[in-house]
Amino acid sequence: MTTTQLQPMPADWRRALAVVAHPDDLEYGCSAAIAAWTDEGREVAYVLATRGEAGIDTLAPEECGPLREREQRASAAVVGVSEVEFLDHRDGVIEYGTALRRDIAAAIRRHRPDLVITLNHRDTWGGVAWNTPDHVAVGRATLDAAGDAGNRWIFRELVEQGLEPWDGVRWVAVAGSSTPTHAVDATAGMERAVRSLLEHRTYIEGLTDEDPETYVRGFLTQHAENTGQRFGGRPAVAFELFGR
Repeated sequence: MTTTQLQPMPADWRRALAVVAHPDDLEYGCSAAIAAWTDEGREVAYVLATRGEAGIDTLAPEECGPLREREQRASAAVVGVSEVEFLDHRDGVIEYGTALRRDIAAAIRRHRPDLVITLNHRDTWGGVAWNTPDHVAVGRATLDAAGDAGNRWIFRELVEQGLEPWDGVRWVAVAGSSTPTHAVDATAGMERAVRSLLEHRTYIEGLTDEDPETYVRGFLTQHAENTGQRFGGRPAVAFELFGR
């Protein structure tokens, strides 16, 4: 049986905005691509719906949130991203709806990206593991907000706040999809991807008893190599690309 090969991601863009639910969502498999893009002089900014304050059982949210925000900013810096925003939705109970769409549409209008990146918005991870409600809500809302951002008559209050419509989003790329269409060579960015995920050390130490670097390197390398089987044998980061 012939395996369908993944196509290279479009290259004719300058600015990207990544929108996800939690600190570490982008680092679990997306950072190698982001490092490659910032190396090329492209601008990438991050918007996170929450501060991940409900993510560590041994830390109360009021302590955990600021800690994970610091880890996320340090993690982003490793791959060349300096703009990191938090929308202050509550971790674990994000609701899909107009409030979330409006917040993401506002972020898209602020940053005016060509490319928007988000995480798997479907119910499962490849039909094997159940996805979290936060991932589903934010991924779905991001796909919708890419259109909302360009419509002056949806969320009129954004125009009153000085955020003019932005209809320049050309693609939305979904990381972690079980039906990817495109990929980015992860070779040049892999070491920084490992270091970027390692910045979430407190979270990782609560997640596994394995040595953090061994765990991180093994996880990212295996996924990149598996993806590479559909990308000419090169380790890669996969995306499902929706054109607009």
